[in-house]
Amino acid sequence: MIRYRFTLSFLMMSLVFLSCTNNAKNKEGNFMTVKGTVEGLRKGTLYLQKIKDTVLVNVDSTLVSGMPSFEFQTPIETAEVFYLYLDKEDGDSLNDRILFFGEKGTIEINTLLKTFESSAKITGSKNQELLQEYQSFSRKFNDQNLQLVKEMYLAQAKGNIQKGDSLQQKIDNLLKRRYLYTINFAAQNTDQNIAPYLALTQVFDANLSLLDSIAVRMTPQVSNSKYGKEFLNYLEKRRANERKN
Repeated sequence: MIRYRFTLSFLMMSLVFLSCTNNAKNKEGNFMTVKGTVEGLRKGTLYLQKIKDTVLVNVDSTLVSGMPSFEFQTPIETAEVFYLYLDKEDGDSLNDRILFFGEKGTIEINTLLKTFESSAKITGSKNQELLQEYQSFSRKFNDQNLQLVKEMYLAQAKGNIQKGDSLQQKIDNLLKRRYLYTINFAAQNTDQNIAPYLALTQVFDANLSLLDSIAVRMTPQVSNSKYGKEFLNYLEKRRANERKN
């Protein structure tokens, strides 16, 4: 009888332990950890932020004092864009916010105080890798556009209408190339949440057929994500409006 009670108690304790372990694993699986360092920072407050109902809100915050390291942990359902904001208490908010794609697991951000945004090195997110790849090409388009706009205004100032019109045509063609590049980039990565994110933020006013080329290729997991649902709902509203018109 004593042996039977001992065995039963042992089994019950084992079941409780396994249950707690599984719950802990499930809890960890639904969380994102953001950690890293801001070299040169001795005192300040770091905020983890995201967009909620079109408003930028604080998700968490931590005071940095002495050591430049930080860490956040927050629940997350699907990959989405977050911001790491540094309040240096100097009244200057320029270049103090880092945009990054967060997802379940550990995201590491290491940067410098003086060049907080531009020096950021971010690892741990496939969507972030794709976002950085897209941003690299996007910067090239932006640089070309700025140069063409500058040349066009100079031509107009000199009264050279023909050259101004020619430069305007080049600007329009560059914009079309940028749209097509973005559509193609998103369509090639429809197994990641960056696809609907780019569609919503970069080419939302593109032709419906082009946007549909992204939507029809999204995986079920992406379609059911935060941006996937928002993108599909947006397309439905666009179609409804076009039918009315």
